[in-house]
Amino acid sequence: MKYTFNFPDLGEGLEEGTILEWYVTQGQQVNEGDPLVQMETDKVVADIPSPRKGVVSLLYGNTGDVIKVGAPLVDIETEEAGVPRENDHEETIKEKVAVEPVYETEEDAGAVVGTMEVAGKDSVLPVSNEAIRSKTLSEQQRKALATPVARAMAKEMGIDINKVPGSGPSGRVKSEDILHYNANSQKAGTTQAAPAVPTDDVTYLPLTQIRKAIARNMLHAKHNAAHMSVFEEVEISGLMAVRSKYKQKFAEKGVKLTYLPFIVKAVAMALKKHPQLNSQIDLENNRMVIRNRCHIGIAVDAPDGLVVPVIRDADRLSIFNIARLLGELADKARKRKLTLDEMKEGSFSITSFGSIGGIFATPVLNYPQAGILGVGRILQTPIVRDNEIVIGHIMPLSLSVDHRIVDGGETTRFISDVMEYLTDPLLFLMED
Repeated sequence: MKYTFNFPDLGEGLEEGTILEWYVTQGQQVNEGDPLVQMETDKVVADIPSPRKGVVSLLYGNTGDVIKVGAPLVDIETEEAGVPRENDHEETIKEKVAVEPVYETEEDAGAVVGTMEVAGKDSVLPVSNEAIRSKTLSEQQRKALATPVARAMAKEMGIDINKVPGSGPSGRVKSEDILHYNANSQKAGTTQAAPAVPTDDVTYLPLTQIRKAIARNMLHAKHNAAHMSVFEEVEISGLMAVRSKYKQKFAEKGVKLTYLPFIVKAVAMALKKHPQLNSQIDLENNRMVIRNRCHIGIAVDAPDGLVVPVIRDADRLSIFNIARLLGELADKARKRKLTLDEMKEGSFSITSFGSIGGIFATPVLNYPQAGILGVGRILQTPIVRDNEIVIGHIMPLSLSVDHRIVDGGETTRFISDVMEYLTDPLLFLMED
């Protein structure tokens, strides 16, 4: 019996995905649960498993093709007969897919704006039973596996990418493979060399699912929230002394102590006093939704997009536990092991662009959250203390809020409380 397996919805709002790599070919025998294809969406990069045991009779699309949710992926000839089973694994797919951020974090690194969830090659989705239909077979030529950048580079150089040996996973062709192939071919005098003069003044790179999602979400945030920003400076010599005192003790326990855990704790404690900033507006039902738990998202910067793992119940955690969790999440991000559960339900976001070099910014809200705090580069600067000019250490803060939800007065009181916690870290121990 012939079954057609359709591209399943891997998460809420998913509309399409890009084929990164086929693991099977026409005529290949597969078992239920064997990975068929690696797909990139705006939320995850995941291996899609076979819903049936049988022989692959047709692949729909080549590497780099965009497939709509619900559109066919593969035809499988099976020995089963009768009506296909219902899709009883749809929720499992959404809940258990692992994510694969393609980034690394620095000491207090973070993304400047927004949020994005991306995911990874190591994840294999549970078996899905998508709606199935018949289709006449047609022959389909398989192309070389390659990254989008490598394809664009090969096209620009006039190289047939199908002839380039790939050094990536499963023989995937990478950009360095293109350069190596071109150099060797030029020495041998056998390849089409890149033109001496480019025909265009621009280079075209494919728009990834991640970048499309970022563009869509940023535009959505700007169109659906009334952004207002407040800028402040806080003197943190006291905080620096505390960090310096305990940094080695934390390191002995395998935990890296940066300034970020203190900032996370300060924000969480301030949110308890100012729940408006821990809320969102529900215009459809004419109500405000106040979050009773402080789940703080940490925006992480990367060349291809943003990822925002969440520190849950940060107000209830010690500085040590926050630092430990931040380290674990950063390690998972580097190893592409984050899960969607670790990136959901954030109620307020923090973006630390100062580790890169920025001072002030106007962070874009992680819609529908009410606020996002940007942390700039710490500056050594003269300050007045006890009527004397001394050297101080200034941490710039940039707070953006949804002005529909939060007024200016409440915004100012919130950031003032955050500053007080950062000025005197002992307050963390003095309050509930």
